[in-house]
Amino acid sequence: MNSMPTGNETRIPNLDLLIFDMDGVLVDVTQSYRKTIEKTARLYLKACLGLNLSPRNPPLDLAIARFKSAGGFNNDWDLTAGLLLYLLSVSGLPPSSRRRKSSTIPATINYLEREAVERRLKPVRYSLRHLSSLLGKVRRSGDGLKGLGKALGGSWEGWVHHSGSIDAENVVKRIFQEVYLGEKFTDCYRLPAHFYHGTGYHLREKLLIPRSILSKLRKRFRLAIASGRPRFEADLALKRFRLLPYFDSVVTLDECRFSKPHPDPLLRAVRGIDLPHPRCAYVGDVVDDMLAAKAAGRKVPTFALGFAPGKRDRDRDNALIQAGADLLVRRPRELLQLVS
Repeated sequence: MNSMPTGNETRIPNLDLLIFDMDGVLVDVTQSYRKTIEKTARLYLKACLGLNLSPRNPPLDLAIARFKSAGGFNNDWDLTAGLLLYLLSVSGLPPSSRRRKSSTIPATINYLEREAVERRLKPVRYSLRHLSSLLGKVRRSGDGLKGLGKALGGSWEGWVHHSGSIDAENVVKRIFQEVYLGEKFTDCYRLPAHFYHGTGYHLREKLLIPRSILSKLRKRFRLAIASGRPRFEADLALKRFRLLPYFDSVVTLDECRFSKPHPDPLLRAVRGIDLPHPRCAYVGDVVDDMLAAKAAGRKVPTFALGFAPGKRDRDRDNALIQAGADLLVRRPRELLQLVS
């Protein structure tokens, strides 16, 4: 699909199917998933390694936004692990590639505490300029978390336990899920909370695209969702915001073999509609969404719509355009003008 100019003067004719990302498009996650990443990083540093972030640091949400713009970090568990790897690389901790296997989460924490306790490190300081330079290398490699490890030039993987089972070794995922789900964590995993006992951050979410607009779009063509959320978490938002009646196909992380930027989630959403030779558009807010749309376009005609609401952000906008966005959507109502 050839790139089209950005702006409201352009329309996409004869569209059959409009596919939405969920996070950052249908649902505002700036106070839920984004804050969960931040909270998880802080809890991990403190609980496992006895480290704090310096109060002189730039806001951590700016660092998270840079990871999102780099591409390859659509999965928030990977992004959290990447953020921790970066912070530890500038913390004074020596590289450690050895990640010890443990049978329980407490055993994993005890091991990390013993390894870090004698270091007596100062609060961690980081620079957005340094991070941006590093992520530029990661973007060029296109390898996300793996590329970050290469760009760091040394391995801190031994300090960041982000793989394995959530009940024994994957401390990053365990903290993240406890914070995001809150009281729903035990319902989902049948495990007690270990790190966080407060209200789930999922309750901080707000609807970004009003149901009135979805209703009007639904009268024109079919609607679908291709999200990187696990099914349990997608259902929380779909039910809470009463979105299920508007969508004919909902694809989540649990149904896919590959995550975005791979086109698998989008192509599965298309197959779930069962339309012959559909013309599609995908609305996403990050680089990986645009890359997924362009990749899907090799099999099914697909326009990439970059969702960029709120205050104009030149870096974000340029990242979306460079990743292949055909159009940038500034306000939800523009969808009614851009597609027909």
